[in-house]
Amino acid sequence: MARETKDPKDIRGVDDRFDLAVTGDSFLTSPISAYREADFLALFDIIRSHTAGFTNLEVLLNDWKGVPAADSGGTYAGAASSLVEEFKWAGFHMVSRANNHSLDYSYEGLRRTSEVLDRAGICHAGVGENLGEARSPAYLETPKGRVALLSASSTFAPWGRAGHQRPDFQGRPGLSPLRYTTYYEVTKEQMDFLRSMEESLGLSGLKAQAKKAGYLNEGEGELVFAGQRFVISDKPAVRTEPNTQDVAEITKWIGDARRQADWVFFSLHAHESRLHRDIPAEFIETFARACIDAGADGFLGHGPHVLRGIEIYKGKPIFYSLGNFVFQNDLVRKHPQDIFDRAGLGLEATPADMYDKRSMNDTRGFPADVAYWESVLASLQYEGGSFKRAVLYPVYLGWDRPRSQRGRPTLARKDIARRILEHMKKLSEPYGTEIRIDGETAVIEV
Repeated sequence: MARETKDPKDIRGVDDRFDLAVTGDSFLTSPISAYREADFLALFDIIRSHTAGFTNLEVLLNDWKGVPAADSGGTYAGAASSLVEEFKWAGFHMVSRANNHSLDYSYEGLRRTSEVLDRAGICHAGVGENLGEARSPAYLETPKGRVALLSASSTFAPWGRAGHQRPDFQGRPGLSPLRYTTYYEVTKEQMDFLRSMEESLGLSGLKAQAKKAGYLNEGEGELVFAGQRFVISDKPAVRTEPNTQDVAEITKWIGDARRQADWVFFSLHAHESRLHRDIPAEFIETFARACIDAGADGFLGHGPHVLRGIEIYKGKPIFYSLGNFVFQNDLVRKHPQDIFDRAGLGLEATPADMYDKRSMNDTRGFPADVAYWESVLASLQYEGGSFKRAVLYPVYLGWDRPRSQRGRPTLARKDIARRILEHMKKLSEPYGTEIRIDGETAVIEV
């Protein structure tokens, strides 16, 4: 008689129930563990009750060391290395590193943060000394099995992406990138107008030289004009596609992790949207599904600092954005002069002066929109190797608090909780995801 073949997850010798607490961006720049409000402590009790906790590390734990980049990802996200203890206190065992702040303090800031996390025993992924390191998984050992984390970002400065290491030449430190191409679909009449503009501006000769040198390719019915790619279509539209090389490299490593771990999660930092910030760009959806197809047990999105919808694809959860979890954007203690220059302030200005100017003296902070200060904590629950449900806990970051307290999360209650959960339900409807609201939590069941 043939021997029955079992799923490897059924013979691991560990409890097959696994749960992961996942959050979005943690822009933590000041200690939070001293506070004692009931809804604040209850939130972190939930995280610590899980097998593991995940967040996106939106800051550098570099003690402000390293050469500031000429252009940061917004706020220069330097912070004290001692804050690593806050992440451990919060229950975060895994953090993603690939985001638009990874290189705010150049390579030294990147390396110092890696050293701090390694000493603290926090699993981190998404950056490295070369592209191979940045692409590859990091692993966390838990009582419920081995967990793999991979991380990439589609929002970054061009010089911030890591480079491949050759046999005869070193690689470039940086983050794991997900590049994409934007296509502007226009009618034939509109395309004819663009071609006539190109001719009248005398750009045709330069383009011919670029094509001959191999720097420019135009397909049939395409036009590259002013650095943008236009294609003929029946009606105008904007489309985006992920870079095929990046997708192939990333999914290769997901497949590697699938063979090496019991659980695999991919994290993407992406600001890009369609016409509205709440709707992810088309290439993000395409890429997220490719990650699941390659073997990921869940896709953890963040970046726009607001919530986006949830999709259940082939029985696996895709979170297009979990929003902000900690958002102490106005409590960074030190900045290079570059950010003061952007605010039109001189060397005599203090950080508080800059924050006042940036928020236009709005007491609700920057940005002054409540959507940036409301999010969810998601509890992902697996049984028998399969995803079973997600429980959503609404989170409020204190939009109406003073600057010193704003950005610190608590469990949302009553009307605020209902508003957050109803918003998430609405965002997820286009994906066919059913979210059942039950009081101050919500549930998605497969």
